[in-house]
Amino acid sequence: MIEAIGLTKRFDGFTAVDDVTLNVGPGRLLALLGPNGAGKTTTVRMLSAILAPTLGSARINGYDVISEADQVRRQIGLLTEQPGLYSRSSGLEYVIFYGRLYGMEDEHIKRRALELFDRFNMPNTAQRRLGEYSKGMRQKVGIIRAMLHDPSVLLLDEPTSAMDPHSAKLVRDAVLELRDDRRAIIVCTHNLAEAELLADRIAIISEGKIIAEDDPAALKKQMQRRQRFEIRLDASPDGLPVELDDLVTIEQIRDNTIRYLTDDPLISNPQLVRRLDSVGLGVVELRELSASLEDVYLNIVGETDE
Repeated sequence: MIEAIGLTKRFDGFTAVDDVTLNVGPGRLLALLGPNGAGKTTTVRMLSAILAPTLGSARINGYDVISEADQVRRQIGLLTEQPGLYSRSSGLEYVIFYGRLYGMEDEHIKRRALELFDRFNMPNTAQRRLGEYSKGMRQKVGIIRAMLHDPSVLLLDEPTSAMDPHSAKLVRDAVLELRDDRRAIIVCTHNLAEAELLADRIAIISEGKIIAEDDPAALKKQMQRRQRFEIRLDASPDGLPVELDDLVTIEQIRDNTIRYLTDDPLISNPQLVRRLDSVGLGVVELRELSASLEDVYLNIVGETDE
């Protein structure tokens, strides 16, 4: 439903997006992660037929983003980083305006809009001027606009930006429902926990290039070169009365737990347990700590920067 092959965009000699290839099928959600200026927004603009690529191609539901741009725009719901609201209109007037652009009848627009205002916990705000809305409420109106015509493809740039936790959960739940309804979705976000929660697949972009792509679990496993463990003892080690640095890299000692890194746990863990036991420190628990998506992201982006 979303296909990009070798997508490239240059501005006066500067390459903003460089040979990006993506594929998102029905009922799938891709999270596009990357630092500011990495090329996320430019990629979304090309996929939504707002910006023509310099090289490469992209198709939305089979429609080419260059030669069939009007058809592409009918297929997608787009949330831009800055929703661009008209502050003098009411929320409902704003949504009706966009519904008419999609060729929807006014009664259908009103019914659908009020349903979405209610869904996002804003049932009594549709008649208020947008200039009176908080930043989080404005973001919700942008999402309502994107969902209004019930699109099969959604491109969402920072969908929960500036929202309180309750509102952000409402949006995440709505996005998951849309994904489960066989839509194809791309979400650009800086919220790594949100990306891990929502995404079937994660792509990390830096300096215009996709530098890593996989499902969240595989990405974490692939990038975790050194494994992290935590060992809990039956007493506080009190400064470690035994040498361990030749076996593992100690990260933290707190109360009766030791957190460490190792390259070869099958060899180092049994030796560590025996050495601690030899000085009277019994092991109560030994467990592996999986890498967080934040660890993976910082590791990948940091390597690219270097």
